[in-house]
Amino acid sequence: MGLATFKGGIHPPDKKALAAGSSITDAKPPKIAIIPLSQHAGAPCKPLVAIGQDVKKGELIGEPGGFVSAPVHASISGKVVAIAEFPNAMGRMVNSIVIENDGKEEWTALKDNPDYMNLPVDELKEKVKAAGIVGLGGAAFPTAVKLSPPKEKPINAVLINGAECEPYLTADYRLMLEKPKEIVEGLKVLMKILSVSKGYIGIENNKPDAIKIMQDAARGAEGIEVIACEVKYPQGAEKMLIKAVVGREVPPRGLPMDVGVVVQNVGTALAIYEAARYGKPLIDRVVTVTGEGIQSPKNLMVRIGTKIADLIEEAGGFRDDAVKVVAGGPMMGFALSTLDIPVTKGTSGILVMPESIVEHSAEFGACIRCGRCIDACAMGLQPFMLSILGEIGHYEEAKEFNLFDCFECGSCAYVCPAKRPIVQLVRLSKSMVKP
Repeated sequence: MGLATFKGGIHPPDKKALAAGSSITDAKPPKIAIIPLSQHAGAPCKPLVAIGQDVKKGELIGEPGGFVSAPVHASISGKVVAIAEFPNAMGRMVNSIVIENDGKEEWTALKDNPDYMNLPVDELKEKVKAAGIVGLGGAAFPTAVKLSPPKEKPINAVLINGAECEPYLTADYRLMLEKPKEIVEGLKVLMKILSVSKGYIGIENNKPDAIKIMQDAARGAEGIEVIACEVKYPQGAEKMLIKAVVGREVPPRGLPMDVGVVVQNVGTALAIYEAARYGKPLIDRVVTVTGEGIQSPKNLMVRIGTKIADLIEEAGGFRDDAVKVVAGGPMMGFALSTLDIPVTKGTSGILVMPESIVEHSAEFGACIRCGRCIDACAMGLQPFMLSILGEIGHYEEAKEFNLFDCFECGSCAYVCPAKRPIVQLVRLSKSMVKP
């Protein structure tokens, strides 16, 4: 039987060996934490604290601004010293709360409840919502919203995403090696909340040790199955993973719930377990700091609000030829203009690239209609047409070529012999028209 997969995709060098052997270690608590009030899809939070106020670790400091939103909490104990706008990884100015660390590490009340699986569904769901949990794979969609599907869209399967197909990144891989039982417990909580009897964990086949460990952790857990997937980018995209593991096709412009599936990242599953059992809010996450331009690649458990500069220091600093820092991975990440950007709930990795592998030329050629982008597109689109229409400003016409079905994975740009900035042109078109 072949490995689970999907049509299309590419095979970039995975470069995971740089950090894969590094166990998760705790990063130093930041002296100053910059905590954005918008680090999730949806409405930004409203601040609940004032300048000069003392806060404890885990204390609620921002309340959701709408149904699609997620609360934010203090990641350190200390004093609020500013509430102002700071840039995020994409260069947007975001209202943020700045806390100065007092070094006391005082928590708000946490309580161990070993009997958490016997809690009512509504109480479990409220714990997830109150913890401010979002999708930790990068999309940062509020988890509580995913767990509240409309009645006309019943869910019958939960899928945990352990593919981690983005090159260089190993945060999810290390979590599966080091926290397998907690991830499985998080999946059980999800299955109970959604009243489903079938749970899957999809993992790319280049992580055989993670597959075995997760299979061992899931052994005896009724209805849970670990599926090995073909190594292919973008295997970890929701729609691709659903097609590979469950065999269902999410319709154009559709959502996983349209085919009865809810997808969550392995880090999200861990956060759900911690919220259900201990009432722990999401104040930290694993970040891979890696690349040929960093001295000592690592997987770090990092407090939300920690500056990227602090993580670079924790990983031994830059090598002499380091020229580019990316938040995320090389395919879907964003190049940073400053290292004062804070880690958010969606920060999966920091990639430092050396001079030798960075493409400096801003020039690109005309489309030669070779069709390679069509073969690579996992969504079955015509990326060359989207790039041409974006380049000449025919943004509305781009909608006719299913512009908004593109999730900007970058496969098309990777294979393009003319080096066309297809993803950037798609983003430009999306910004100029309504969905």
